[in-house]
Amino acid sequence: MKTALLIDQDHDVRASLATWLRQTGWDILEAEEGETGLALALEQKPELVFCDIQSPRFNGFQVCRSLRAPNGLLPTTKIVLTTSSSYGADKLNALEAGATDYMIKPIMRSDLMHLLNNGATVDDTATRVVTRPANDAPSAPIKPLADMVPPGQMSIRFWGVRGSIPTPGPTTAIFGGNTSCIEVRVDNEIIVMDAGTGIRPLGDQLASEATGRPLALTVLISHTHWDHIQGFPFFAPAYNPKNDIRIIGFEGARDGLLATLSSQMESPYFPIGWQQLPSHIALVEQKELKFKIGSIDVEAAYLNHPGLCMGYRLNTSCGSVAYLPDNEPFQRYKYHSNEPHQAGQTEFLTYARKMDQKLVDFVEGVDVLIMDSQYDATEYQTRVGWGHGCVDDVVALAINANVKKLFLFHHDPSHDDDKISKMAQWGRDFATALGETIEIEAAKEGLEIVLKEQKT
Repeated sequence: MKTALLIDQDHDVRASLATWLRQTGWDILEAEEGETGLALALEQKPELVFCDIQSPRFNGFQVCRSLRAPNGLLPTTKIVLTTSSSYGADKLNALEAGATDYMIKPIMRSDLMHLLNNGATVDDTATRVVTRPANDAPSAPIKPLADMVPPGQMSIRFWGVRGSIPTPGPTTAIFGGNTSCIEVRVDNEIIVMDAGTGIRPLGDQLASEATGRPLALTVLISHTHWDHIQGFPFFAPAYNPKNDIRIIGFEGARDGLLATLSSQMESPYFPIGWQQLPSHIALVEQKELKFKIGSIDVEAAYLNHPGLCMGYRLNTSCGSVAYLPDNEPFQRYKYHSNEPHQAGQTEFLTYARKMDQKLVDFVEGVDVLIMDSQYDATEYQTRVGWGHGCVDDVVALAINANVKKLFLFHHDPSHDDDKISKMAQWGRDFATALGETIEIEAAKEGLEIVLKEQKT
């Protein structure tokens, strides 16, 4: 009997696929996350593997690349990567990782039967082998300087709030033109979320405060699109041999985190290579969706954006902050989809509501939510499938999740200060019309939010 392996954390998805496959004579193996699924695949050598791109521990791209490794572990196994989104870039990435096919959830029985009956074969040219240079070993762990992280409070400061590309100039002087970068200081930790061009002035500030003393900090990378990493080559602390920098991210659709970050510093793009950075840099390709930075509990969640994009939630002694930099709500995307087999169909809209609810649950009760609100509702109509949200949906999500304060983020490069101000006011008016009193502001470079430790 032929064997199929189903790797997906969603029990309902696995149950449906298992039922249909058994009806056509397949024996079924199941795994809730990628690491277990990979081990099962190597042990049992199934003829067919279905794997969700957003599987915990090892995502679908990682599982696929591991099975298609140069040593030919499972060269003839049919691998189907599944996903909740339908971005063209994700399909291309799946094929480049070595997948035989790519299916969009919710999977219909008719689509599954069509796939099985057509019997697609592996495209060997899709396998991509990457040589990764050795990373510099970190020095003995040190803590941030005590005078830089005042006890009993959390400081959240915006250093870059723009999406896509920096937009300096007089029309963006109020809200700022640097791309994504946010600094959080709390519980004896300095945490930097994303490394867009805003990380350059942040680095200068940190170096000034340290006055020559060694720094230790953590950089959380949401994803490796250029506007979220392009500032790191200009980050002053990376050039001080006394400093310890830990960079945490999730492996993306193609290369590992190290290969992606270092490639933007290769000649002819940049005069200093990654291996020439004198600081002690430790790269962590995170697998777990829950982990710790010091005493801080960190949670990660997959966002709906081309490639793999993560949102982060920091739960600290002084409150909580959630950072969701790039996200397109599933319901609005599916409803406006130009794909006739998806638009408006009950199954797809039901599944979309389920996926959006996961994000509501993720940010439930958070003190500060920083979220992609790149478009207004009218603009979104011509930008469906670009991977970004609109103000109306973000405000509604924040209200449903009982968020205390919302910051509109990832401002469009075409939006000047006046447009952003109007979008923030629209968000407040929309909340008022719904009978809610949530605080809503547009993220602004230099703005600092301070949360005090709650005494019990």
